[in-house]
Amino acid sequence: MNDRRVVITGIGTVSPLGHDLATTWENLKAGKSGISQITQMDTEGYSVKIAGEVKDFDASPYFNDPKDLRRVDRYGHFAFAASKMAVEDSGLDPDAVDKDRIGVMVGSGIGGLGTIEQQHTKLIGKGPKRVSPFVIPMMISNIASGLISMEYGFGGPNMVIVTACATANHNIGEAWRMIKFGDADAFIAGGAEASILPMGLSGFGNMKALSSSRNDDPEAASRPFDTGRDGFVMGEGAGVLVVEEYEHAKKRGAEIYAELVGYGISGDAYHMTSPHPEGVGAARCMDMALRHAQMNPDEVTYVNAHGTSTPLGDICETKGIKRSFGQHATDGLLVSSTKSMTGHLLGAAGGVEIAACLMAMRDSIVPPTINLEDQDPECDLDYVANVAREVEVKAALSNSFGFGGHNASLLVRNMS
Repeated sequence: MNDRRVVITGIGTVSPLGHDLATTWENLKAGKSGISQITQMDTEGYSVKIAGEVKDFDASPYFNDPKDLRRVDRYGHFAFAASKMAVEDSGLDPDAVDKDRIGVMVGSGIGGLGTIEQQHTKLIGKGPKRVSPFVIPMMISNIASGLISMEYGFGGPNMVIVTACATANHNIGEAWRMIKFGDADAFIAGGAEASILPMGLSGFGNMKALSSSRNDDPEAASRPFDTGRDGFVMGEGAGVLVVEEYEHAKKRGAEIYAELVGYGISGDAYHMTSPHPEGVGAARCMDMALRHAQMNPDEVTYVNAHGTSTPLGDICETKGIKRSFGQHATDGLLVSSTKSMTGHLLGAAGGVEIAACLMAMRDSIVPPTINLEDQDPECDLDYVANVAREVEVKAALSNSFGFGGHNASLLVRNMS
């Protein structure tokens, strides 16, 4: 492995808890839920009527041309905004760096689902000539990454990895790998999603993946590790980082959040949508991240769990954490699921959740798992129930697992 060190110098988020990182983090620390009744669509006839929406979001300040704004899907709006926030936060001056050494990897698990729905309606109702000529670039999952590179003129590696709910972590992790190999000096990397739409809601709802028992009490619906959990709650937004080679960041005087020291990937090779019942794929993934970092399990303070609030998934992840962390899993390790507050942002989840890890390290506060009132006996770890906890976080790991058995873990460590 190349000895180039990789650090994180910028963060940008758009989430159901806020249009920027500061607001999102304040609400996470406060244990506030961003889940509410869906306002973006008519939910009449749907079994699920709640989600983690990004309300009143105006993407226009992030686009120089109003025409460009209209030619980008909602997921692209989130991606563009979070990327610009991350670059600004990093202090990276595009005109003061070698642009051919800066890459972009901002993916989406589903892509432009809203565009597909709208344009298909036009096709059926008004005929093929009324379909927008921009429908293809608006719907594809890689377009946001391309547009971001064009905005800044960044000509380094540019691609996206699409692995459902592991998308953001895989994009950040592979950016880490390419920097380690010397193929780039920095990346804008993460994920974005906007799937609170008729097809998304009915598709996930009909496969019984979504919580449907608390439509009248949305803030209590996402309850990871609780016996009353009955599925995840859809969310939307984006989480993007500036991932950068350490000497490159130091030379330009960048403020560094943490070092990205480990990245784990694995496949469950088990089932289309269900995780392995013993969490073996998840454990291999976490083990790899620890191995890359050359760290012992007891050096990790906090795990931001995938923790979706599904009956099976939370148990499987718990088993995986116990396999990977051994005695430390039940003797000092803190675990929480911020999805209890944001809902599940699908392809964007990992980007927002690694941001939560970085903030936890900066402020020495671990965000809680809210709605944890009756802990499942099979979920027997310390999930920081309901109230944030003040503790020094020296290292944190973030898990993201996607349909298809795609697993990804990111491990960050304090530079001091």
